[in-house]
Amino acid sequence: RYEQEEDVRALLDAARKLEGLSRNAGKHAGGVVIAPSALTDFMPLYCEAGSGQFVTQLDKDDVEALGLVKFDFLGLRTLTIIAKAVAMIDRRRARAGQEPLSISALAMDDAGAFDLLKQCRTTALFQLESRGMKDLIQRLQPDHFEDIVALVALFRPGPLQSGMVDDFINRKHGRARIEYPHEALAPILKPTYGVILYQEQVMQIAQVLAGYSLGKADLLRRAMGKKKPEEMAKQREGFVEGARERGCDPRLATAIFNLIEKFAGYGFNRSHSAAYALLSYQTAWLKAHHPAEFMAGVLSADMDKTDKVVTMIAECREMGITVSPPDINHCDYEFAPVDDRTILYGLGAIKGLGEGAVDAVLKARGSTPFADLFDLCRRVDDKRVNRRAYECLIAAGACDALGPHRAAMMASLDTALSAALQRGRDAAVGQDDLFGDAIAFKPEFATVDPWPMERRLEAEKDTLGLYLTGHPIDRYAAELKRITKTTISDLKPTENASIMVGGLVVALRVINTRRGDRMAFVTLDDRTGRIDLAMFGELYQRYRERVVKDALVIVKGSVSTDEYSGGFKMTAEAIYNIDEARAAFATRLVMDIESDRCDERFVDGLREILGPVRAGKCPIVVRYHRPEGVADLVFGEEWRVTPNEAVMRQLDALAPDGHAYLIYQDG
Repeated sequence: RYEQEEDVRALLDAARKLEGLSRNAGKHAGGVVIAPSALTDFMPLYCEAGSGQFVTQLDKDDVEALGLVKFDFLGLRTLTIIAKAVAMIDRRRARAGQEPLSISALAMDDAGAFDLLKQCRTTALFQLESRGMKDLIQRLQPDHFEDIVALVALFRPGPLQSGMVDDFINRKHGRARIEYPHEALAPILKPTYGVILYQEQVMQIAQVLAGYSLGKADLLRRAMGKKKPEEMAKQREGFVEGARERGCDPRLATAIFNLIEKFAGYGFNRSHSAAYALLSYQTAWLKAHHPAEFMAGVLSADMDKTDKVVTMIAECREMGITVSPPDINHCDYEFAPVDDRTILYGLGAIKGLGEGAVDAVLKARGSTPFADLFDLCRRVDDKRVNRRAYECLIAAGACDALGPHRAAMMASLDTALSAALQRGRDAAVGQDDLFGDAIAFKPEFATVDPWPMERRLEAEKDTLGLYLTGHPIDRYAAELKRITKTTISDLKPTENASIMVGGLVVALRVINTRRGDRMAFVTLDDRTGRIDLAMFGELYQRYRERVVKDALVIVKGSVSTDEYSGGFKMTAEAIYNIDEARAAFATRLVMDIESDRCDERFVDGLREILGPVRAGKCPIVVRYHRPEGVADLVFGEEWRVTPNEAVMRQLDALAPDGHAYLIYQDG
């Protein structure tokens, strides 16, 4: 495109310069390393030649040094969550004849959203769900949008460690006086209670007090961020001189410069903070007013992260929302709300399936539900759904409506797949049953015993990451109530007293203290509720082998109010597994049995079961039930035992119509 000889010569000279620099700099990442200064000569000529693009792999500073405009594009999962939630809300609104929701036109002073924040119910809210942030929210008690903007800017190491956060909170709540370094700065610093929090405030102060232009003020902001002494000296001189010319005492101007220099190191970009705060507010509004749609969006966005799904389903339970078990005839790929308090499970969250398999199942289902397991295997494309996928569907409970029970369907899967394969082969060659479908071969389910509860729940945990149709603690619920006398949902602060509570360990977080000790925060779940348990130093070291994921434990400790959530928390004093609690607190083992069942076989079985655990502390009582009354036979002291899980299970099996249980202390 260059017609003039001098233009061509200039282009060639620039190219030779680039070539020489790249030869000296060497190769890097499949290209050449070029000094930014060299590009300054080459780029104008290159662009004039009409190439249309100039692509670099330079870092942000070098790109800016060349005079290029730098754009940062940030992809946020939260935008997907909001979009999914709004789409579900709009579908419901359309059915009711209502206008679509305009998420960008929300009132920014919604009481429901701010009540949610003040109560620290911020799980799943953008930027506001960490434990540290909940602590900050609890202290700040945000009541307008500017407070949310400040939250995002304050929750960083600099402000947290500098005392800026405490100063900000104390001023907001009237515990400290709001002061401005100069009366002209009051409009700038009023939204942040006199604290210099944002970079834009630094620029505004320079404009108002020292007469800086916007460009010059931005250079001041950059200089403060980089903290280069020589540059700061120049900026100080210019700032003080500009302030003096506008009638400000030089000593005051110097003091103000020192102040903004101090805070500039912690200052945050307000436009960035405001954009994040807007998303935080929108998620809070959705959670407050459309909880089912919002949580369905959150669950759908994180379907591939099992731990996240488990956490969010627990949050749904806290919110009073039921997440129904997966159902192959009703559920879709993603989680979906049924009403304000019910969400259908997303089939895509079942481990071992994959999007292709779910799509094939949904395509085969269409508008006609599957009749049974055999119908499912017959209608679904066998090239897209393999045996492993069917096993996952059955284990997760998604096929519960398609057969007698999960054990029968699992045992019949080979038959179902073989029948479907044969039917597919027949159809491929155009072979039909002579008498039609009316008397065609119809497979039957295998006759097997249902899975015990433990096996069923284990299968759910493997495929869903959580227990959905039951809880391992159910088997021990009655016994735990006798040991602890209470449940988690009934706990109250104990002040100086101790209390016992049992539960399953569902979460564990271990941290190092400032003294170098290790401590743990444990979340217990007994299906009536959850409570956080703190285990300090020596206690954690003593009991750490007991507090592992999915372990059943009984905890002795004190209960107090949790400042983060407004609920309760517990400080542990001692921790027992179920057998240790039995050994420590059981006062007698009782065996209920009808008198006509107490035969020689029963006596021999009792001797065989209890013999190995003799020499314990727990007395044995056999309680005979007869039509005319009940009689207790107390075994001698030589038959005192140490009851454990194996003993209790064997006693239950010895007399199926009987009942073996432990009595605890005053119970």
